[in-house]
Amino acid sequence: MAGTAAELELYGAPTGNCLRAVMALEEAGIPYRLRPLDLASGEHKRKPYTDLNPAGVVPTIVDQGADGARLVLTQSNAIVLYAASKAPGRLMPVTEGPERAVVLERFFFFVTDVIVPSGAGFFLGRNQQADAAALLDGRMRDALIGAERYAAASRFIAGDDFSVADIAGFTITGFAKARLPWDRLPNLALWFDLVKSRPGVQRAYQALGMAQPG
Repeated sequence: MAGTAAELELYGAPTGNCLRAVMALEEAGIPYRLRPLDLASGEHKRKPYTDLNPAGVVPTIVDQGADGARLVLTQSNAIVLYAASKAPGRLMPVTEGPERAVVLERFFFFVTDVIVPSGAGFFLGRNQQADAAALLDGRMRDALIGAERYAAASRFIAGDDFSVADIAGFTITGFAKARLPWDRLPNLALWFDLVKSRPGVQRAYQALGMAQPG
């Protein structure tokens, strides 16, 4: 739904964090206008973008409400949850209870146990802390291997329906795909291919001009 008339704008670039946000909007069926930023030229570090996101990172969404109020979100995982809230039942069970709790538990598993160590390891590696970066990369990899148990238990990561947990899990698994022992992860491999084949996921890659993982 990128490029359609919409009140919601997403500022982004071809990164994993932006992919997570765009996947959520596409899967939720929320119209949005993509505002590409040129990271190579440092466009994300200059005004007017830093007026929206002072940290100078991507993505950022701006949602202009019908009442004139403007919401700005600058964290990809908050954007994912916001998309779920705007499309009840599409990315998360509507009612409180065990099913919703499981979706949130798996979503935060990927955020805290996989995505956060991966990001911290990347930062350390760029700052000549190779040993520390390797430790965090190993922790991230071990956590992803452990996600085989989730994929073995149901069609998607948190049950039989696609959810925010699949968005968080898929993007980081795609990033680490070449470093995983897929001969030991048959169910995770089936899940990954299932998510990759979804039209909303494919549209997200196309919108950002990113190549899908093999």
